[in-house]
Amino acid sequence: MKVLVVGRGGREHALCEKIASSPLVERVYAAPGNPGMKGCAELLPYTEDEHQRLVEWSKKERIGLVVIGPEKPLMEGLADCYREAGIPVFAPSQRAAQIEGSKSFAKELMERYRIPTAKYRVFTDYDAAKEYVEKLDMPVVVKADGLAAGKGVVIPQTHTEAVDALREMLLESRFGEASARVVIEEFMDGEEFSLMALVHGELVVPLELAQDHKRAFDGDVGPNTGGMGAYSPVPQIPAWAVQQAVEEILEPTARAMVQEDIPFTGVLYAGLMLTAQGPKVIEFNARFGDPETQVILPRLECDLVQVILDVLAGRRPELKWSSQAMVGVVMASRGYPGVCAGGVPLPELAGEGQADDVHIYYSGVCQGEHQCLVSRGGRVYLAGCLGDSLRDAREKVYAFLAKHEQPEFFCRTDIGKKAVST
Repeated sequence: MKVLVVGRGGREHALCEKIASSPLVERVYAAPGNPGMKGCAELLPYTEDEHQRLVEWSKKERIGLVVIGPEKPLMEGLADCYREAGIPVFAPSQRAAQIEGSKSFAKELMERYRIPTAKYRVFTDYDAAKEYVEKLDMPVVVKADGLAAGKGVVIPQTHTEAVDALREMLLESRFGEASARVVIEEFMDGEEFSLMALVHGELVVPLELAQDHKRAFDGDVGPNTGGMGAYSPVPQIPAWAVQQAVEEILEPTARAMVQEDIPFTGVLYAGLMLTAQGPKVIEFNARFGDPETQVILPRLECDLVQVILDVLAGRRPELKWSSQAMVGVVMASRGYPGVCAGGVPLPELAGEGQADDVHIYYSGVCQGEHQCLVSRGGRVYLAGCLGDSLRDAREKVYAFLAKHEQPEFFCRTDIGKKAVST
């Protein structure tokens, strides 16, 4: 069969690589992809928002499966277009994608169905939000209600910082329409982890755990980003907590969506906190996580395409996982997540990476002169390495990155460090 992956980042690169390894797959396409993916996918001249052109092309080429990576086309209804055309798609409908696209929708759903999460209030009025937050103990969590590329969350440590965050979101439209409504949550203390599941209606198939590092700099300081690195497995999260999260969060959420007549198909991503009261939801996403996907998929030892087809048919697949660990580190342009320049030529990382047992997943790159890849700013690529332990994987990936230091880029040096030291 022919498979289309919609998106252009490191997550989509990892998906293309895994899908291309399936014996069921004749050819993999990426729309629009990026030139770093050319080794595993054929790039298409269509962007994620060109819904009609994508569907028409897919019909013409008889695409057997579509996997949509990013959140924006999900919120804009691309999966609905494919379903209306009768083309198999592994992604939620526009209505179901609200679980990521509207934090207030997700919180209200959890409240109705008693799914454990932080206490919260929703505001559109700055003065009302300011009055409310000034009565709370600090820290709190302030979230833009809509999509903000993983950057719409602030954890103020003082009342002044909280009021500043509300002013930036509600009055200064820091994240545009996404911050016209804000959610103010109680701060939860504990260990964070990411638990993704393949979902179709009430069928829930959990994947292995990962832990993301959202803050820009070592020690979890600096602004929130789209993710600076991740690792899998997460040994500090006990098996009972994972089972409880599946039984009390993922499965009830899938059932709730069915009961609300908004059945979910695709990847349900739960960002969770292991609190003293057990796992609680920080956020839901409606797609594969980035960069979690880049460290989880290399550990999957069965055919991802067959697994997805089984789930779409309502069958529960048996997943097989490698005992090896994987650590992935994002290399970003200096200035990220703020203003940062592109145009920096990259060395031939992919070829060397294979020799060093390192996987390279490109994101913010474009084609430069003489077939050289050039950075576009933001997150440029993720280098990830499998190892016999998290310590082994960390040592391998950081040794590789040390050989390819470029002053225009930076990375965190502590990805997975806490897990290794526990």
